[in-house]
Amino acid sequence: MPGGIMNILITEDEPVLADELETIVKDLGHQVVGIASTLGSAVRLASESPCDLALVDVHLRDGITGPDVARHLAQNRHAAVIFTTSNPGGLPEDLASACGVLTKPLSEQSVKSAICFVNECLAAGHALHPKPRDLHLSPEFVERWKVA
Repeated sequence: MPGGIMNILITEDEPVLADELETIVKDLGHQVVGIASTLGSAVRLASESPCDLALVDVHLRDGITGPDVARHLAQNRHAAVIFTTSNPGGLPEDLASACGVLTKPLSEQSVKSAICFVNECLAAGHALHPKPRDLHLSPEFVERWKVA
């Protein structure tokens, strides 16, 4: 694996989707830090274990708290964040410090491609391959990772 094994937090309040994401993460050989369904549980899990990447739903059990989760993880835990949402237009312009967005419904391939792309970018400091078609990056990360 080019970027190595990552510790990934799944923040999703829909149990079936959370289980599917956990399976995808494990199939790629990464570790699942845990599954959180609220802002509080996400912050707690991230404080208990190192987290390299988080897959974060915008709408959690306690409301539209995904952006708060993303800001906390990016700023306090230095974790990369990929939003998973059916309404990307509802995100703040800066994507709440997240590197990108995958729009629901999610396909297994789009999630795998996004995780692999971010893993390679984090390891190399720049994009080694073209951005996956379904991953929409924030302008900050397009510039930081020199994505064409």
